[in-house]
Amino acid sequence: MRILIVEDELALAQTLQRGLAEEHYAVDVVSDGRDALDYALAAPYDVIILDVMLPGMDGFTACRRMRAGGVTSHILMLTALNAVDDRVQGLDSGADDYLGKPFAFKELVARLRALGRRGRDVQVGPLQVADLTLDETSHEVRRSDRRIDLSPLEFRLLHCLLRHAGQVLTRDNLLDQVWNFDYEGGSNVVDVYVRYLRRKIEVPGELKVLHTVRGIGYKLAEVE
Repeated sequence: MRILIVEDELALAQTLQRGLAEEHYAVDVVSDGRDALDYALAAPYDVIILDVMLPGMDGFTACRRMRAGGVTSHILMLTALNAVDDRVQGLDSGADDYLGKPFAFKELVARLRALGRRGRDVQVGPLQVADLTLDETSHEVRRSDRRIDLSPLEFRLLHCLLRHAGQVLTRDNLLDQVWNFDYEGGSNVVDVYVRYLRRKIEVPGELKVLHTVRGIGYKLAEVE
């Protein structure tokens, strides 16, 4: 696994680099948000460990620009800002997981392993159901000629449903793949974001493609 550490606290960055190298990860380290964006756009990292309080560009902005630039690496926010609002902002910026400081190194490694099990979900060509398409490279979503603007979390939710088109995904499936693996907010957050997503991808007159399977979960398909 190839990892990029973005951390401006030199001692912590060096400790993480040594520890992850001992776990047989290939590790690069930068201390500036702008450098992080350049590295992420230039190389295919499996995971980017991204601090929020950075010189040059804060982590939230760097994360958004990485996603806008087509970076599909998993992003783990690592920061002292661990209030609920900060965690939500991090996830909505495009991060896959969030770990507050101080933290146990063993927990960080466990989270990296969990992210690694998901794969990087790189897809050749756009994903499609009916006239709904998602292009991972350009991060563009369309219904026929209509462009759809999604938040990073809505994009990840739709991406997950499209990758499993025709399959029923439980709320726990979606929590595990779209939210961080130990999310404690309850499965009702899935229902909330499905409603947000449905309003955007199914305007009046368009074919219904996002189906609720009562008591189980959701599926994306041309027919129910």
